Amino acid sequence: MAQKETDKKTGSGTGKLARNQRICAVLSVIPAALIIASVKAWPIIQTVWHSFTNWDGLYKNDFVGLANYRTFISTGLFSKLLGNSLFLLISVPAQVLIGILVAVLLYEKTAGWKAFRSIYYIPQIISLVILGYLFKSMFSQNGPINQILMLLGFIKTPVEWLAKGTTALPVLTICITWYSVGWQVIMILGGMSSIDPQVFEAAKIDGANFFTRIFKIIIPMISSTLTYCVVMSVVWTFTSLFSLIYSMTNGGPGYETMTLDYMVYARSFLKGDQFGFACAVAVVLLIIVMIITFINLRISKAAEKEWG
Repeated sequence: MAQKETDKKTGSGTGKLARNQRICAVLSVIPAALIIASVKAWPIIQTVWHSFTNWDGLYKNDFVGLANYRTFISTGLFSKLLGNSLFLLISVPAQVLIGILVAVLLYEKTAGWKAFRSIYYIPQIISLVILGYLFKSMFSQNGPINQILMLLGFIKTPVEWLAKGTTALPVLTICITWYSVGWQVIMILGGMSSIDPQVFEAAKIDGANFFTRIFKIIIPMISSTLTYCVVMSVVWTFTSLFSLIYSMTNGGPGYETMTLDYMVYARSFLKGDQFGFACAVAVVLLIIVMIITFINLRISKAAEKEWG
């Protein structure tokens, strides 16, 4: 009887402690939540509201309903810009796969790994504006790329790589991939650090080659890290290429290399009076990113279940 009363008191004390911990946790989160709400949530709400108006940034702010969305979709701008952004997503699997290969080479400390671990990350510390001008110079009509290709006999006359979308978009994809590999390597190395080294040693003893270790051990065991890398890379590709495109192609020729995030800038500041339309583009971009992120997370969860 006494033991039951003691257990009851202990259980009551434990429950009270857990409740107090939950209250403290909520109270500690509230200040950060309020800051995020004021910095992030309120501007998003304003953007959604202005997308239904003809806001010019100053005086006009009349409600126009879905007019901005209808204009954006019916004129073909949406399909063109979405197509450009989806094309640039080719860089995501490329940078992840290259990142895995480089990370494994660094993890296994192959010859020269100390030097290469710095070299691979150098693009990440370069400003995207500088990177854009660098690639613009390299792929210009008189740039080194044309000179090398002509010297090797692949082309007879210089190619204007950034003058048309069929070549400018692939150049942008190469640039994005080269820039992002360093970040992927850092993330993947972080994920690999959680794997017991004895697993790799056992695999080598069993005769597992380089690619077998990658696809049978590393990828399944760091699937959550790879999911994070893919999701963040997709979001970054959709929302953070403005400075690169501005310095390389300025969205041209025409709309050939323009993306959704660049259109927000173009209609807000180049046109100067179409802030409402730009807000509509921003809302569409937000919805697309949320959908793609949701799909990526569902696919990754299914893959984790399959790999156990």
